[in-house]
Amino acid sequence: MSANNGSVAAPFSAWERSVAARYLRAKRRNGGVALISIISFVGIMLAVAVLIIVMSVMNGFRTELLGRILGFNGHAYVVGPVLDSPQLPISVQRLRATPGVTQAIPMVEAQAMAVGQGQITGAIVRGVTPADLKSIKIIADNIHGGSLKTFGQGEYGGDELVVGERLAETLGVHAGDVITLISPTGDATAFGSTPRQKDYVVGATFSVGMSEYDQAFIYMPLEQAQLFFGRDSAVDVIEIKLTNPDKAKEMKPALAAAAGPGALVTDWTEKNQSFFNALEVERNVMRLILMMIVAIAAMNIISGLVMLVKNKGRDIAILRTMGAGQGAIMRIFFMAGAAVGVLGTIAGLAIGALFCIYIQPIQNFLEWVTGTSLFSADVYFLTHIPAKIDWGEVALVTGWGLFMSFVATLPPAWRASRIDPVEALRYE
Repeated sequence: MSANNGSVAAPFSAWERSVAARYLRAKRRNGGVALISIISFVGIMLAVAVLIIVMSVMNGFRTELLGRILGFNGHAYVVGPVLDSPQLPISVQRLRATPGVTQAIPMVEAQAMAVGQGQITGAIVRGVTPADLKSIKIIADNIHGGSLKTFGQGEYGGDELVVGERLAETLGVHAGDVITLISPTGDATAFGSTPRQKDYVVGATFSVGMSEYDQAFIYMPLEQAQLFFGRDSAVDVIEIKLTNPDKAKEMKPALAAAAGPGALVTDWTEKNQSFFNALEVERNVMRLILMMIVAIAAMNIISGLVMLVKNKGRDIAILRTMGAGQGAIMRIFFMAGAAVGVLGTIAGLAIGALFCIYIQPIQNFLEWVTGTSLFSADVYFLTHIPAKIDWGEVALVTGWGLFMSFVATLPPAWRASRIDPVEALRYE
């Protein structure tokens, strides 16, 4: 606005900000649109919060699943003639000595029927040495019943098993109880192959927090598994874990050379590629959909600002006649509309971040209030709702919310700046 000495106020000066704030706070009888502004504020706040929460939960899902899958399974696998070769122990030693390898576990893996207290179900049996089992941290650190102290003790590794907790519940057994395993491939007779069965003691139960594994897996001493499944001195696979799982593909040539002639090496990305690709596609599509919801919420600012411009036509004309330029008028209404978007985005950011940080207590409270399980492990594989805040993604969401808020204010602000003061005052 022009002053008496002919100077011009700088853009976004104090008087422009004060006028914008006054218009934003004006009551309806004074030409204000407080209710529409509140609705716009709440819409942007909820849209930004939901976008942050959903993306954080999806990030948490991926991180939790990846951590458990790669903690429970190997990062690379060796198969081929080396598995039934007398050179197997030497190959395992060379693999363990390869830079970047933390574990190389010779393993027997086969399916069997498990019979408990009147219950029967299928199970996947893994035969590993006691030392190798104790080195699998996700198992050794999550023993819920019994212990691993006597695992592998006795003739041919003994008769103790380590059973997934949910599998033990299905069979109705606990640590110290007896279960029967039935192998579909047994001894050959004149009438064909007969199933082989044997009683074992549940030495311990484990829970890794992923129902797919807790429900299906049993660990058996390696010697006992070779005897029970008729492997002699051979194994089914050498499971390898690396310092950095993301480098599994790069390390395949080195692992194949260490394993010996004829070794075939695969990695976890090949084994779970479709699963993680589906997660990534779902994540990208969900982000796009929710960003459109933020954009739609920001469009509410337009309706409120258009009404504000219509109600303040006389004020705009007076400001223009007092020397305010079109740019000043445009900035006033831009700040009035953008303030709603900025405050809504900041509030949404705070709500979304706090919700993700305290998502576990919120889940527990809602389950206590409703008396139901909101997150069934049978359906979602995990025992709780995971959430991992990616602050880079939060910054993207915040920037998008601010950008759409600014864009939404431009058309009505530009319209306000184009009002002709003569036409606006003609009927006043």
